[in-house]
Amino acid sequence: MKKLLVTLIASVVFISGCAVNPVTGKRELSLVSEAQELEIGKQNYAPLRQVQGGDYVADEKLVAYVREVGQKLAAVADRKLPYEFSVINDSTPNAWALPGGKIAINRGLLTELENEAQLAAVLGHEIVHAAAKHTARQMSKSVLLQGAVFATAVGTRNKDYAQLAQLGAGLGAQLLTLKYGRDAERESDYYGMKYMAKAGYDPAEAVELQRIFVRLANNRSPGWVEGLFASHPPSQERVQNNLEALKKFPSGGIKGKERYQKMVARLKSTKQAYKDYEQGRKALAEGDVDLARALARQAITVEPAESLFYALLGDAEAKAGRYDVAKRYYDTAVDLNPKFFRNRLNRGLIEAKLGMEAEAERDLKASLELLPTSDAYYQLGVIAKKRGDLRTAKTYFQKGANDKSAIGLKSYNELIALDLGSNPSQYIQVRTGIDKSGRYKAELANLTPTDMTGLVIAINFVDSSGRERQIQKPIHGTLKAKTREVVDLGLNKNESGIDSVRAAIVSARPVAK
Repeated sequence: MKKLLVTLIASVVFISGCAVNPVTGKRELSLVSEAQELEIGKQNYAPLRQVQGGDYVADEKLVAYVREVGQKLAAVADRKLPYEFSVINDSTPNAWALPGGKIAINRGLLTELENEAQLAAVLGHEIVHAAAKHTARQMSKSVLLQGAVFATAVGTRNKDYAQLAQLGAGLGAQLLTLKYGRDAERESDYYGMKYMAKAGYDPAEAVELQRIFVRLANNRSPGWVEGLFASHPPSQERVQNNLEALKKFPSGGIKGKERYQKMVARLKSTKQAYKDYEQGRKALAEGDVDLARALARQAITVEPAESLFYALLGDAEAKAGRYDVAKRYYDTAVDLNPKFFRNRLNRGLIEAKLGMEAEAERDLKASLELLPTSDAYYQLGVIAKKRGDLRTAKTYFQKGANDKSAIGLKSYNELIALDLGSNPSQYIQVRTGIDKSGRYKAELANLTPTDMTGLVIAINFVDSSGRERQIQKPIHGTLKAKTREVVDLGLNKNESGIDSVRAAIVSARPVAK
């Protein structure tokens, strides 16, 4: 049987899992269709940028410049995709690509490059990861290793959406942790240089870039190990491979040092302001509100167009309980970057504290469109509950309860309080059985993180005369959170002739805290 299953899986992979790599021309395992690649990239591109700091918007000319360079390379790529290029507002030197041509480079990496050709080397490398289906290939291997190939290919056949679901609802958070193998990095280096040359850039700068990365890796430079090097480890071997590849491309081409330095001048001049901001966030986390304020104001004097700095001031004032002042800083943060979820979220939470419920609801809903969070769901549930819209409140609390954090637990407790009256059996399960003496017992399982009291159990049975009956039995005391308890139902099979008993909880309430 095992041999047959292995043969069948191998056959399924051969029939439906092989495809031609559009960059290299090689046949490779691929269980992810192009339609799926495009959908994965489309669904995950915006939220992944949000959780990493949002888009950098303080210098729109620099962002437009990065996109211009990216599109020049995309125009000569072997695979035509809806390529997009974004600059993420994060100091960690990093760059990444999602399936479908969605590419991002961090603000922190731009300050480390020396010229436009090096930027082209980074973006060209990421374009190849998308064009050559490297992430899709890693995903295919993961599915295969989990034994999901058989279930997916046989169970869902040509339903793309079903295969996409098989790859996991929380896919976005895992995409950036997939490490490329040596072959994928070698391909991206080589074809990235090819795209550079075709776009008019000097491919020798890709070699120089790798040399810089090797030096930084050897020095264990702060930020690089958890940034670019985590997913794209540099090595002397890659430098040597690039030197060999360089022989196949025409020498010369654009370096673009002067233009690049001009375009990143503002970013480099504000680098210290972002360091102050990061120190300010650390100070606030440690409870030093005054230091956080001082560092935020210092950063603002250097770069007054950065929303993060005003948001830090808002966070500091909120922690100090000065909600009116906090809101003013959040207003500025939203004005500067209305498309960063945290600005909208924090302003909405402060507006709720100030009793500005209509404004809070607007901002919290706007934050959810950018990135769903349990904080926003919980507060929206509280607002809906307060105005008596219990159905909407339950919906928000239910969504917030999906998170296992402290705020998720608060949402769950609110949901229980609202829903327990109409659906007690959803939270307290009952199993019936008979002990050795013939007495019917029930095991009550409290599935919630909240102690329960006021339990009433409905017992349904057919008596000796064939009549259907129900009795309700109160259960005294408290059923602790996440515990089980066995209770006697007051019925004896041997004495009454009852053949079967069904029971369910019909009433319960959370213990008041």
